[in-house]
Amino acid sequence: MSHDHSQHGSPGGDQSGGGLLRSRAGIVLIGFLLIGGVLLFTEHRAHVLGLLVWLPVLACPLMHVFMHGGHGGHGGHGRNDRGPREQ
Repeated sequence: MSHDHSQHGSPGGDQSGGGLLRSRAGIVLIGFLLIGGVLLFTEHRAHVLGLLVWLPVLACPLMHVFMHGGHGGHGGHGRNDRGPREQ
């Protein structure tokens, strides 16, 4: 009941199997995106590098949220909170 689709061409007509990134249009698109990225970075370098100073400050809350899984949260730090502490 199975049949092989390997003999059929791709819908776009590109038989090489590379898709958009290996076509001439894909290479031109990548070139334009690279040039645009370089121009954006050079024109807005002061803004981008000025924001890098705040990355450690923004990382603190994220580290606090994601790294509290190791000791059970802020509940009782390992003791049973339902009743008085047994000795």
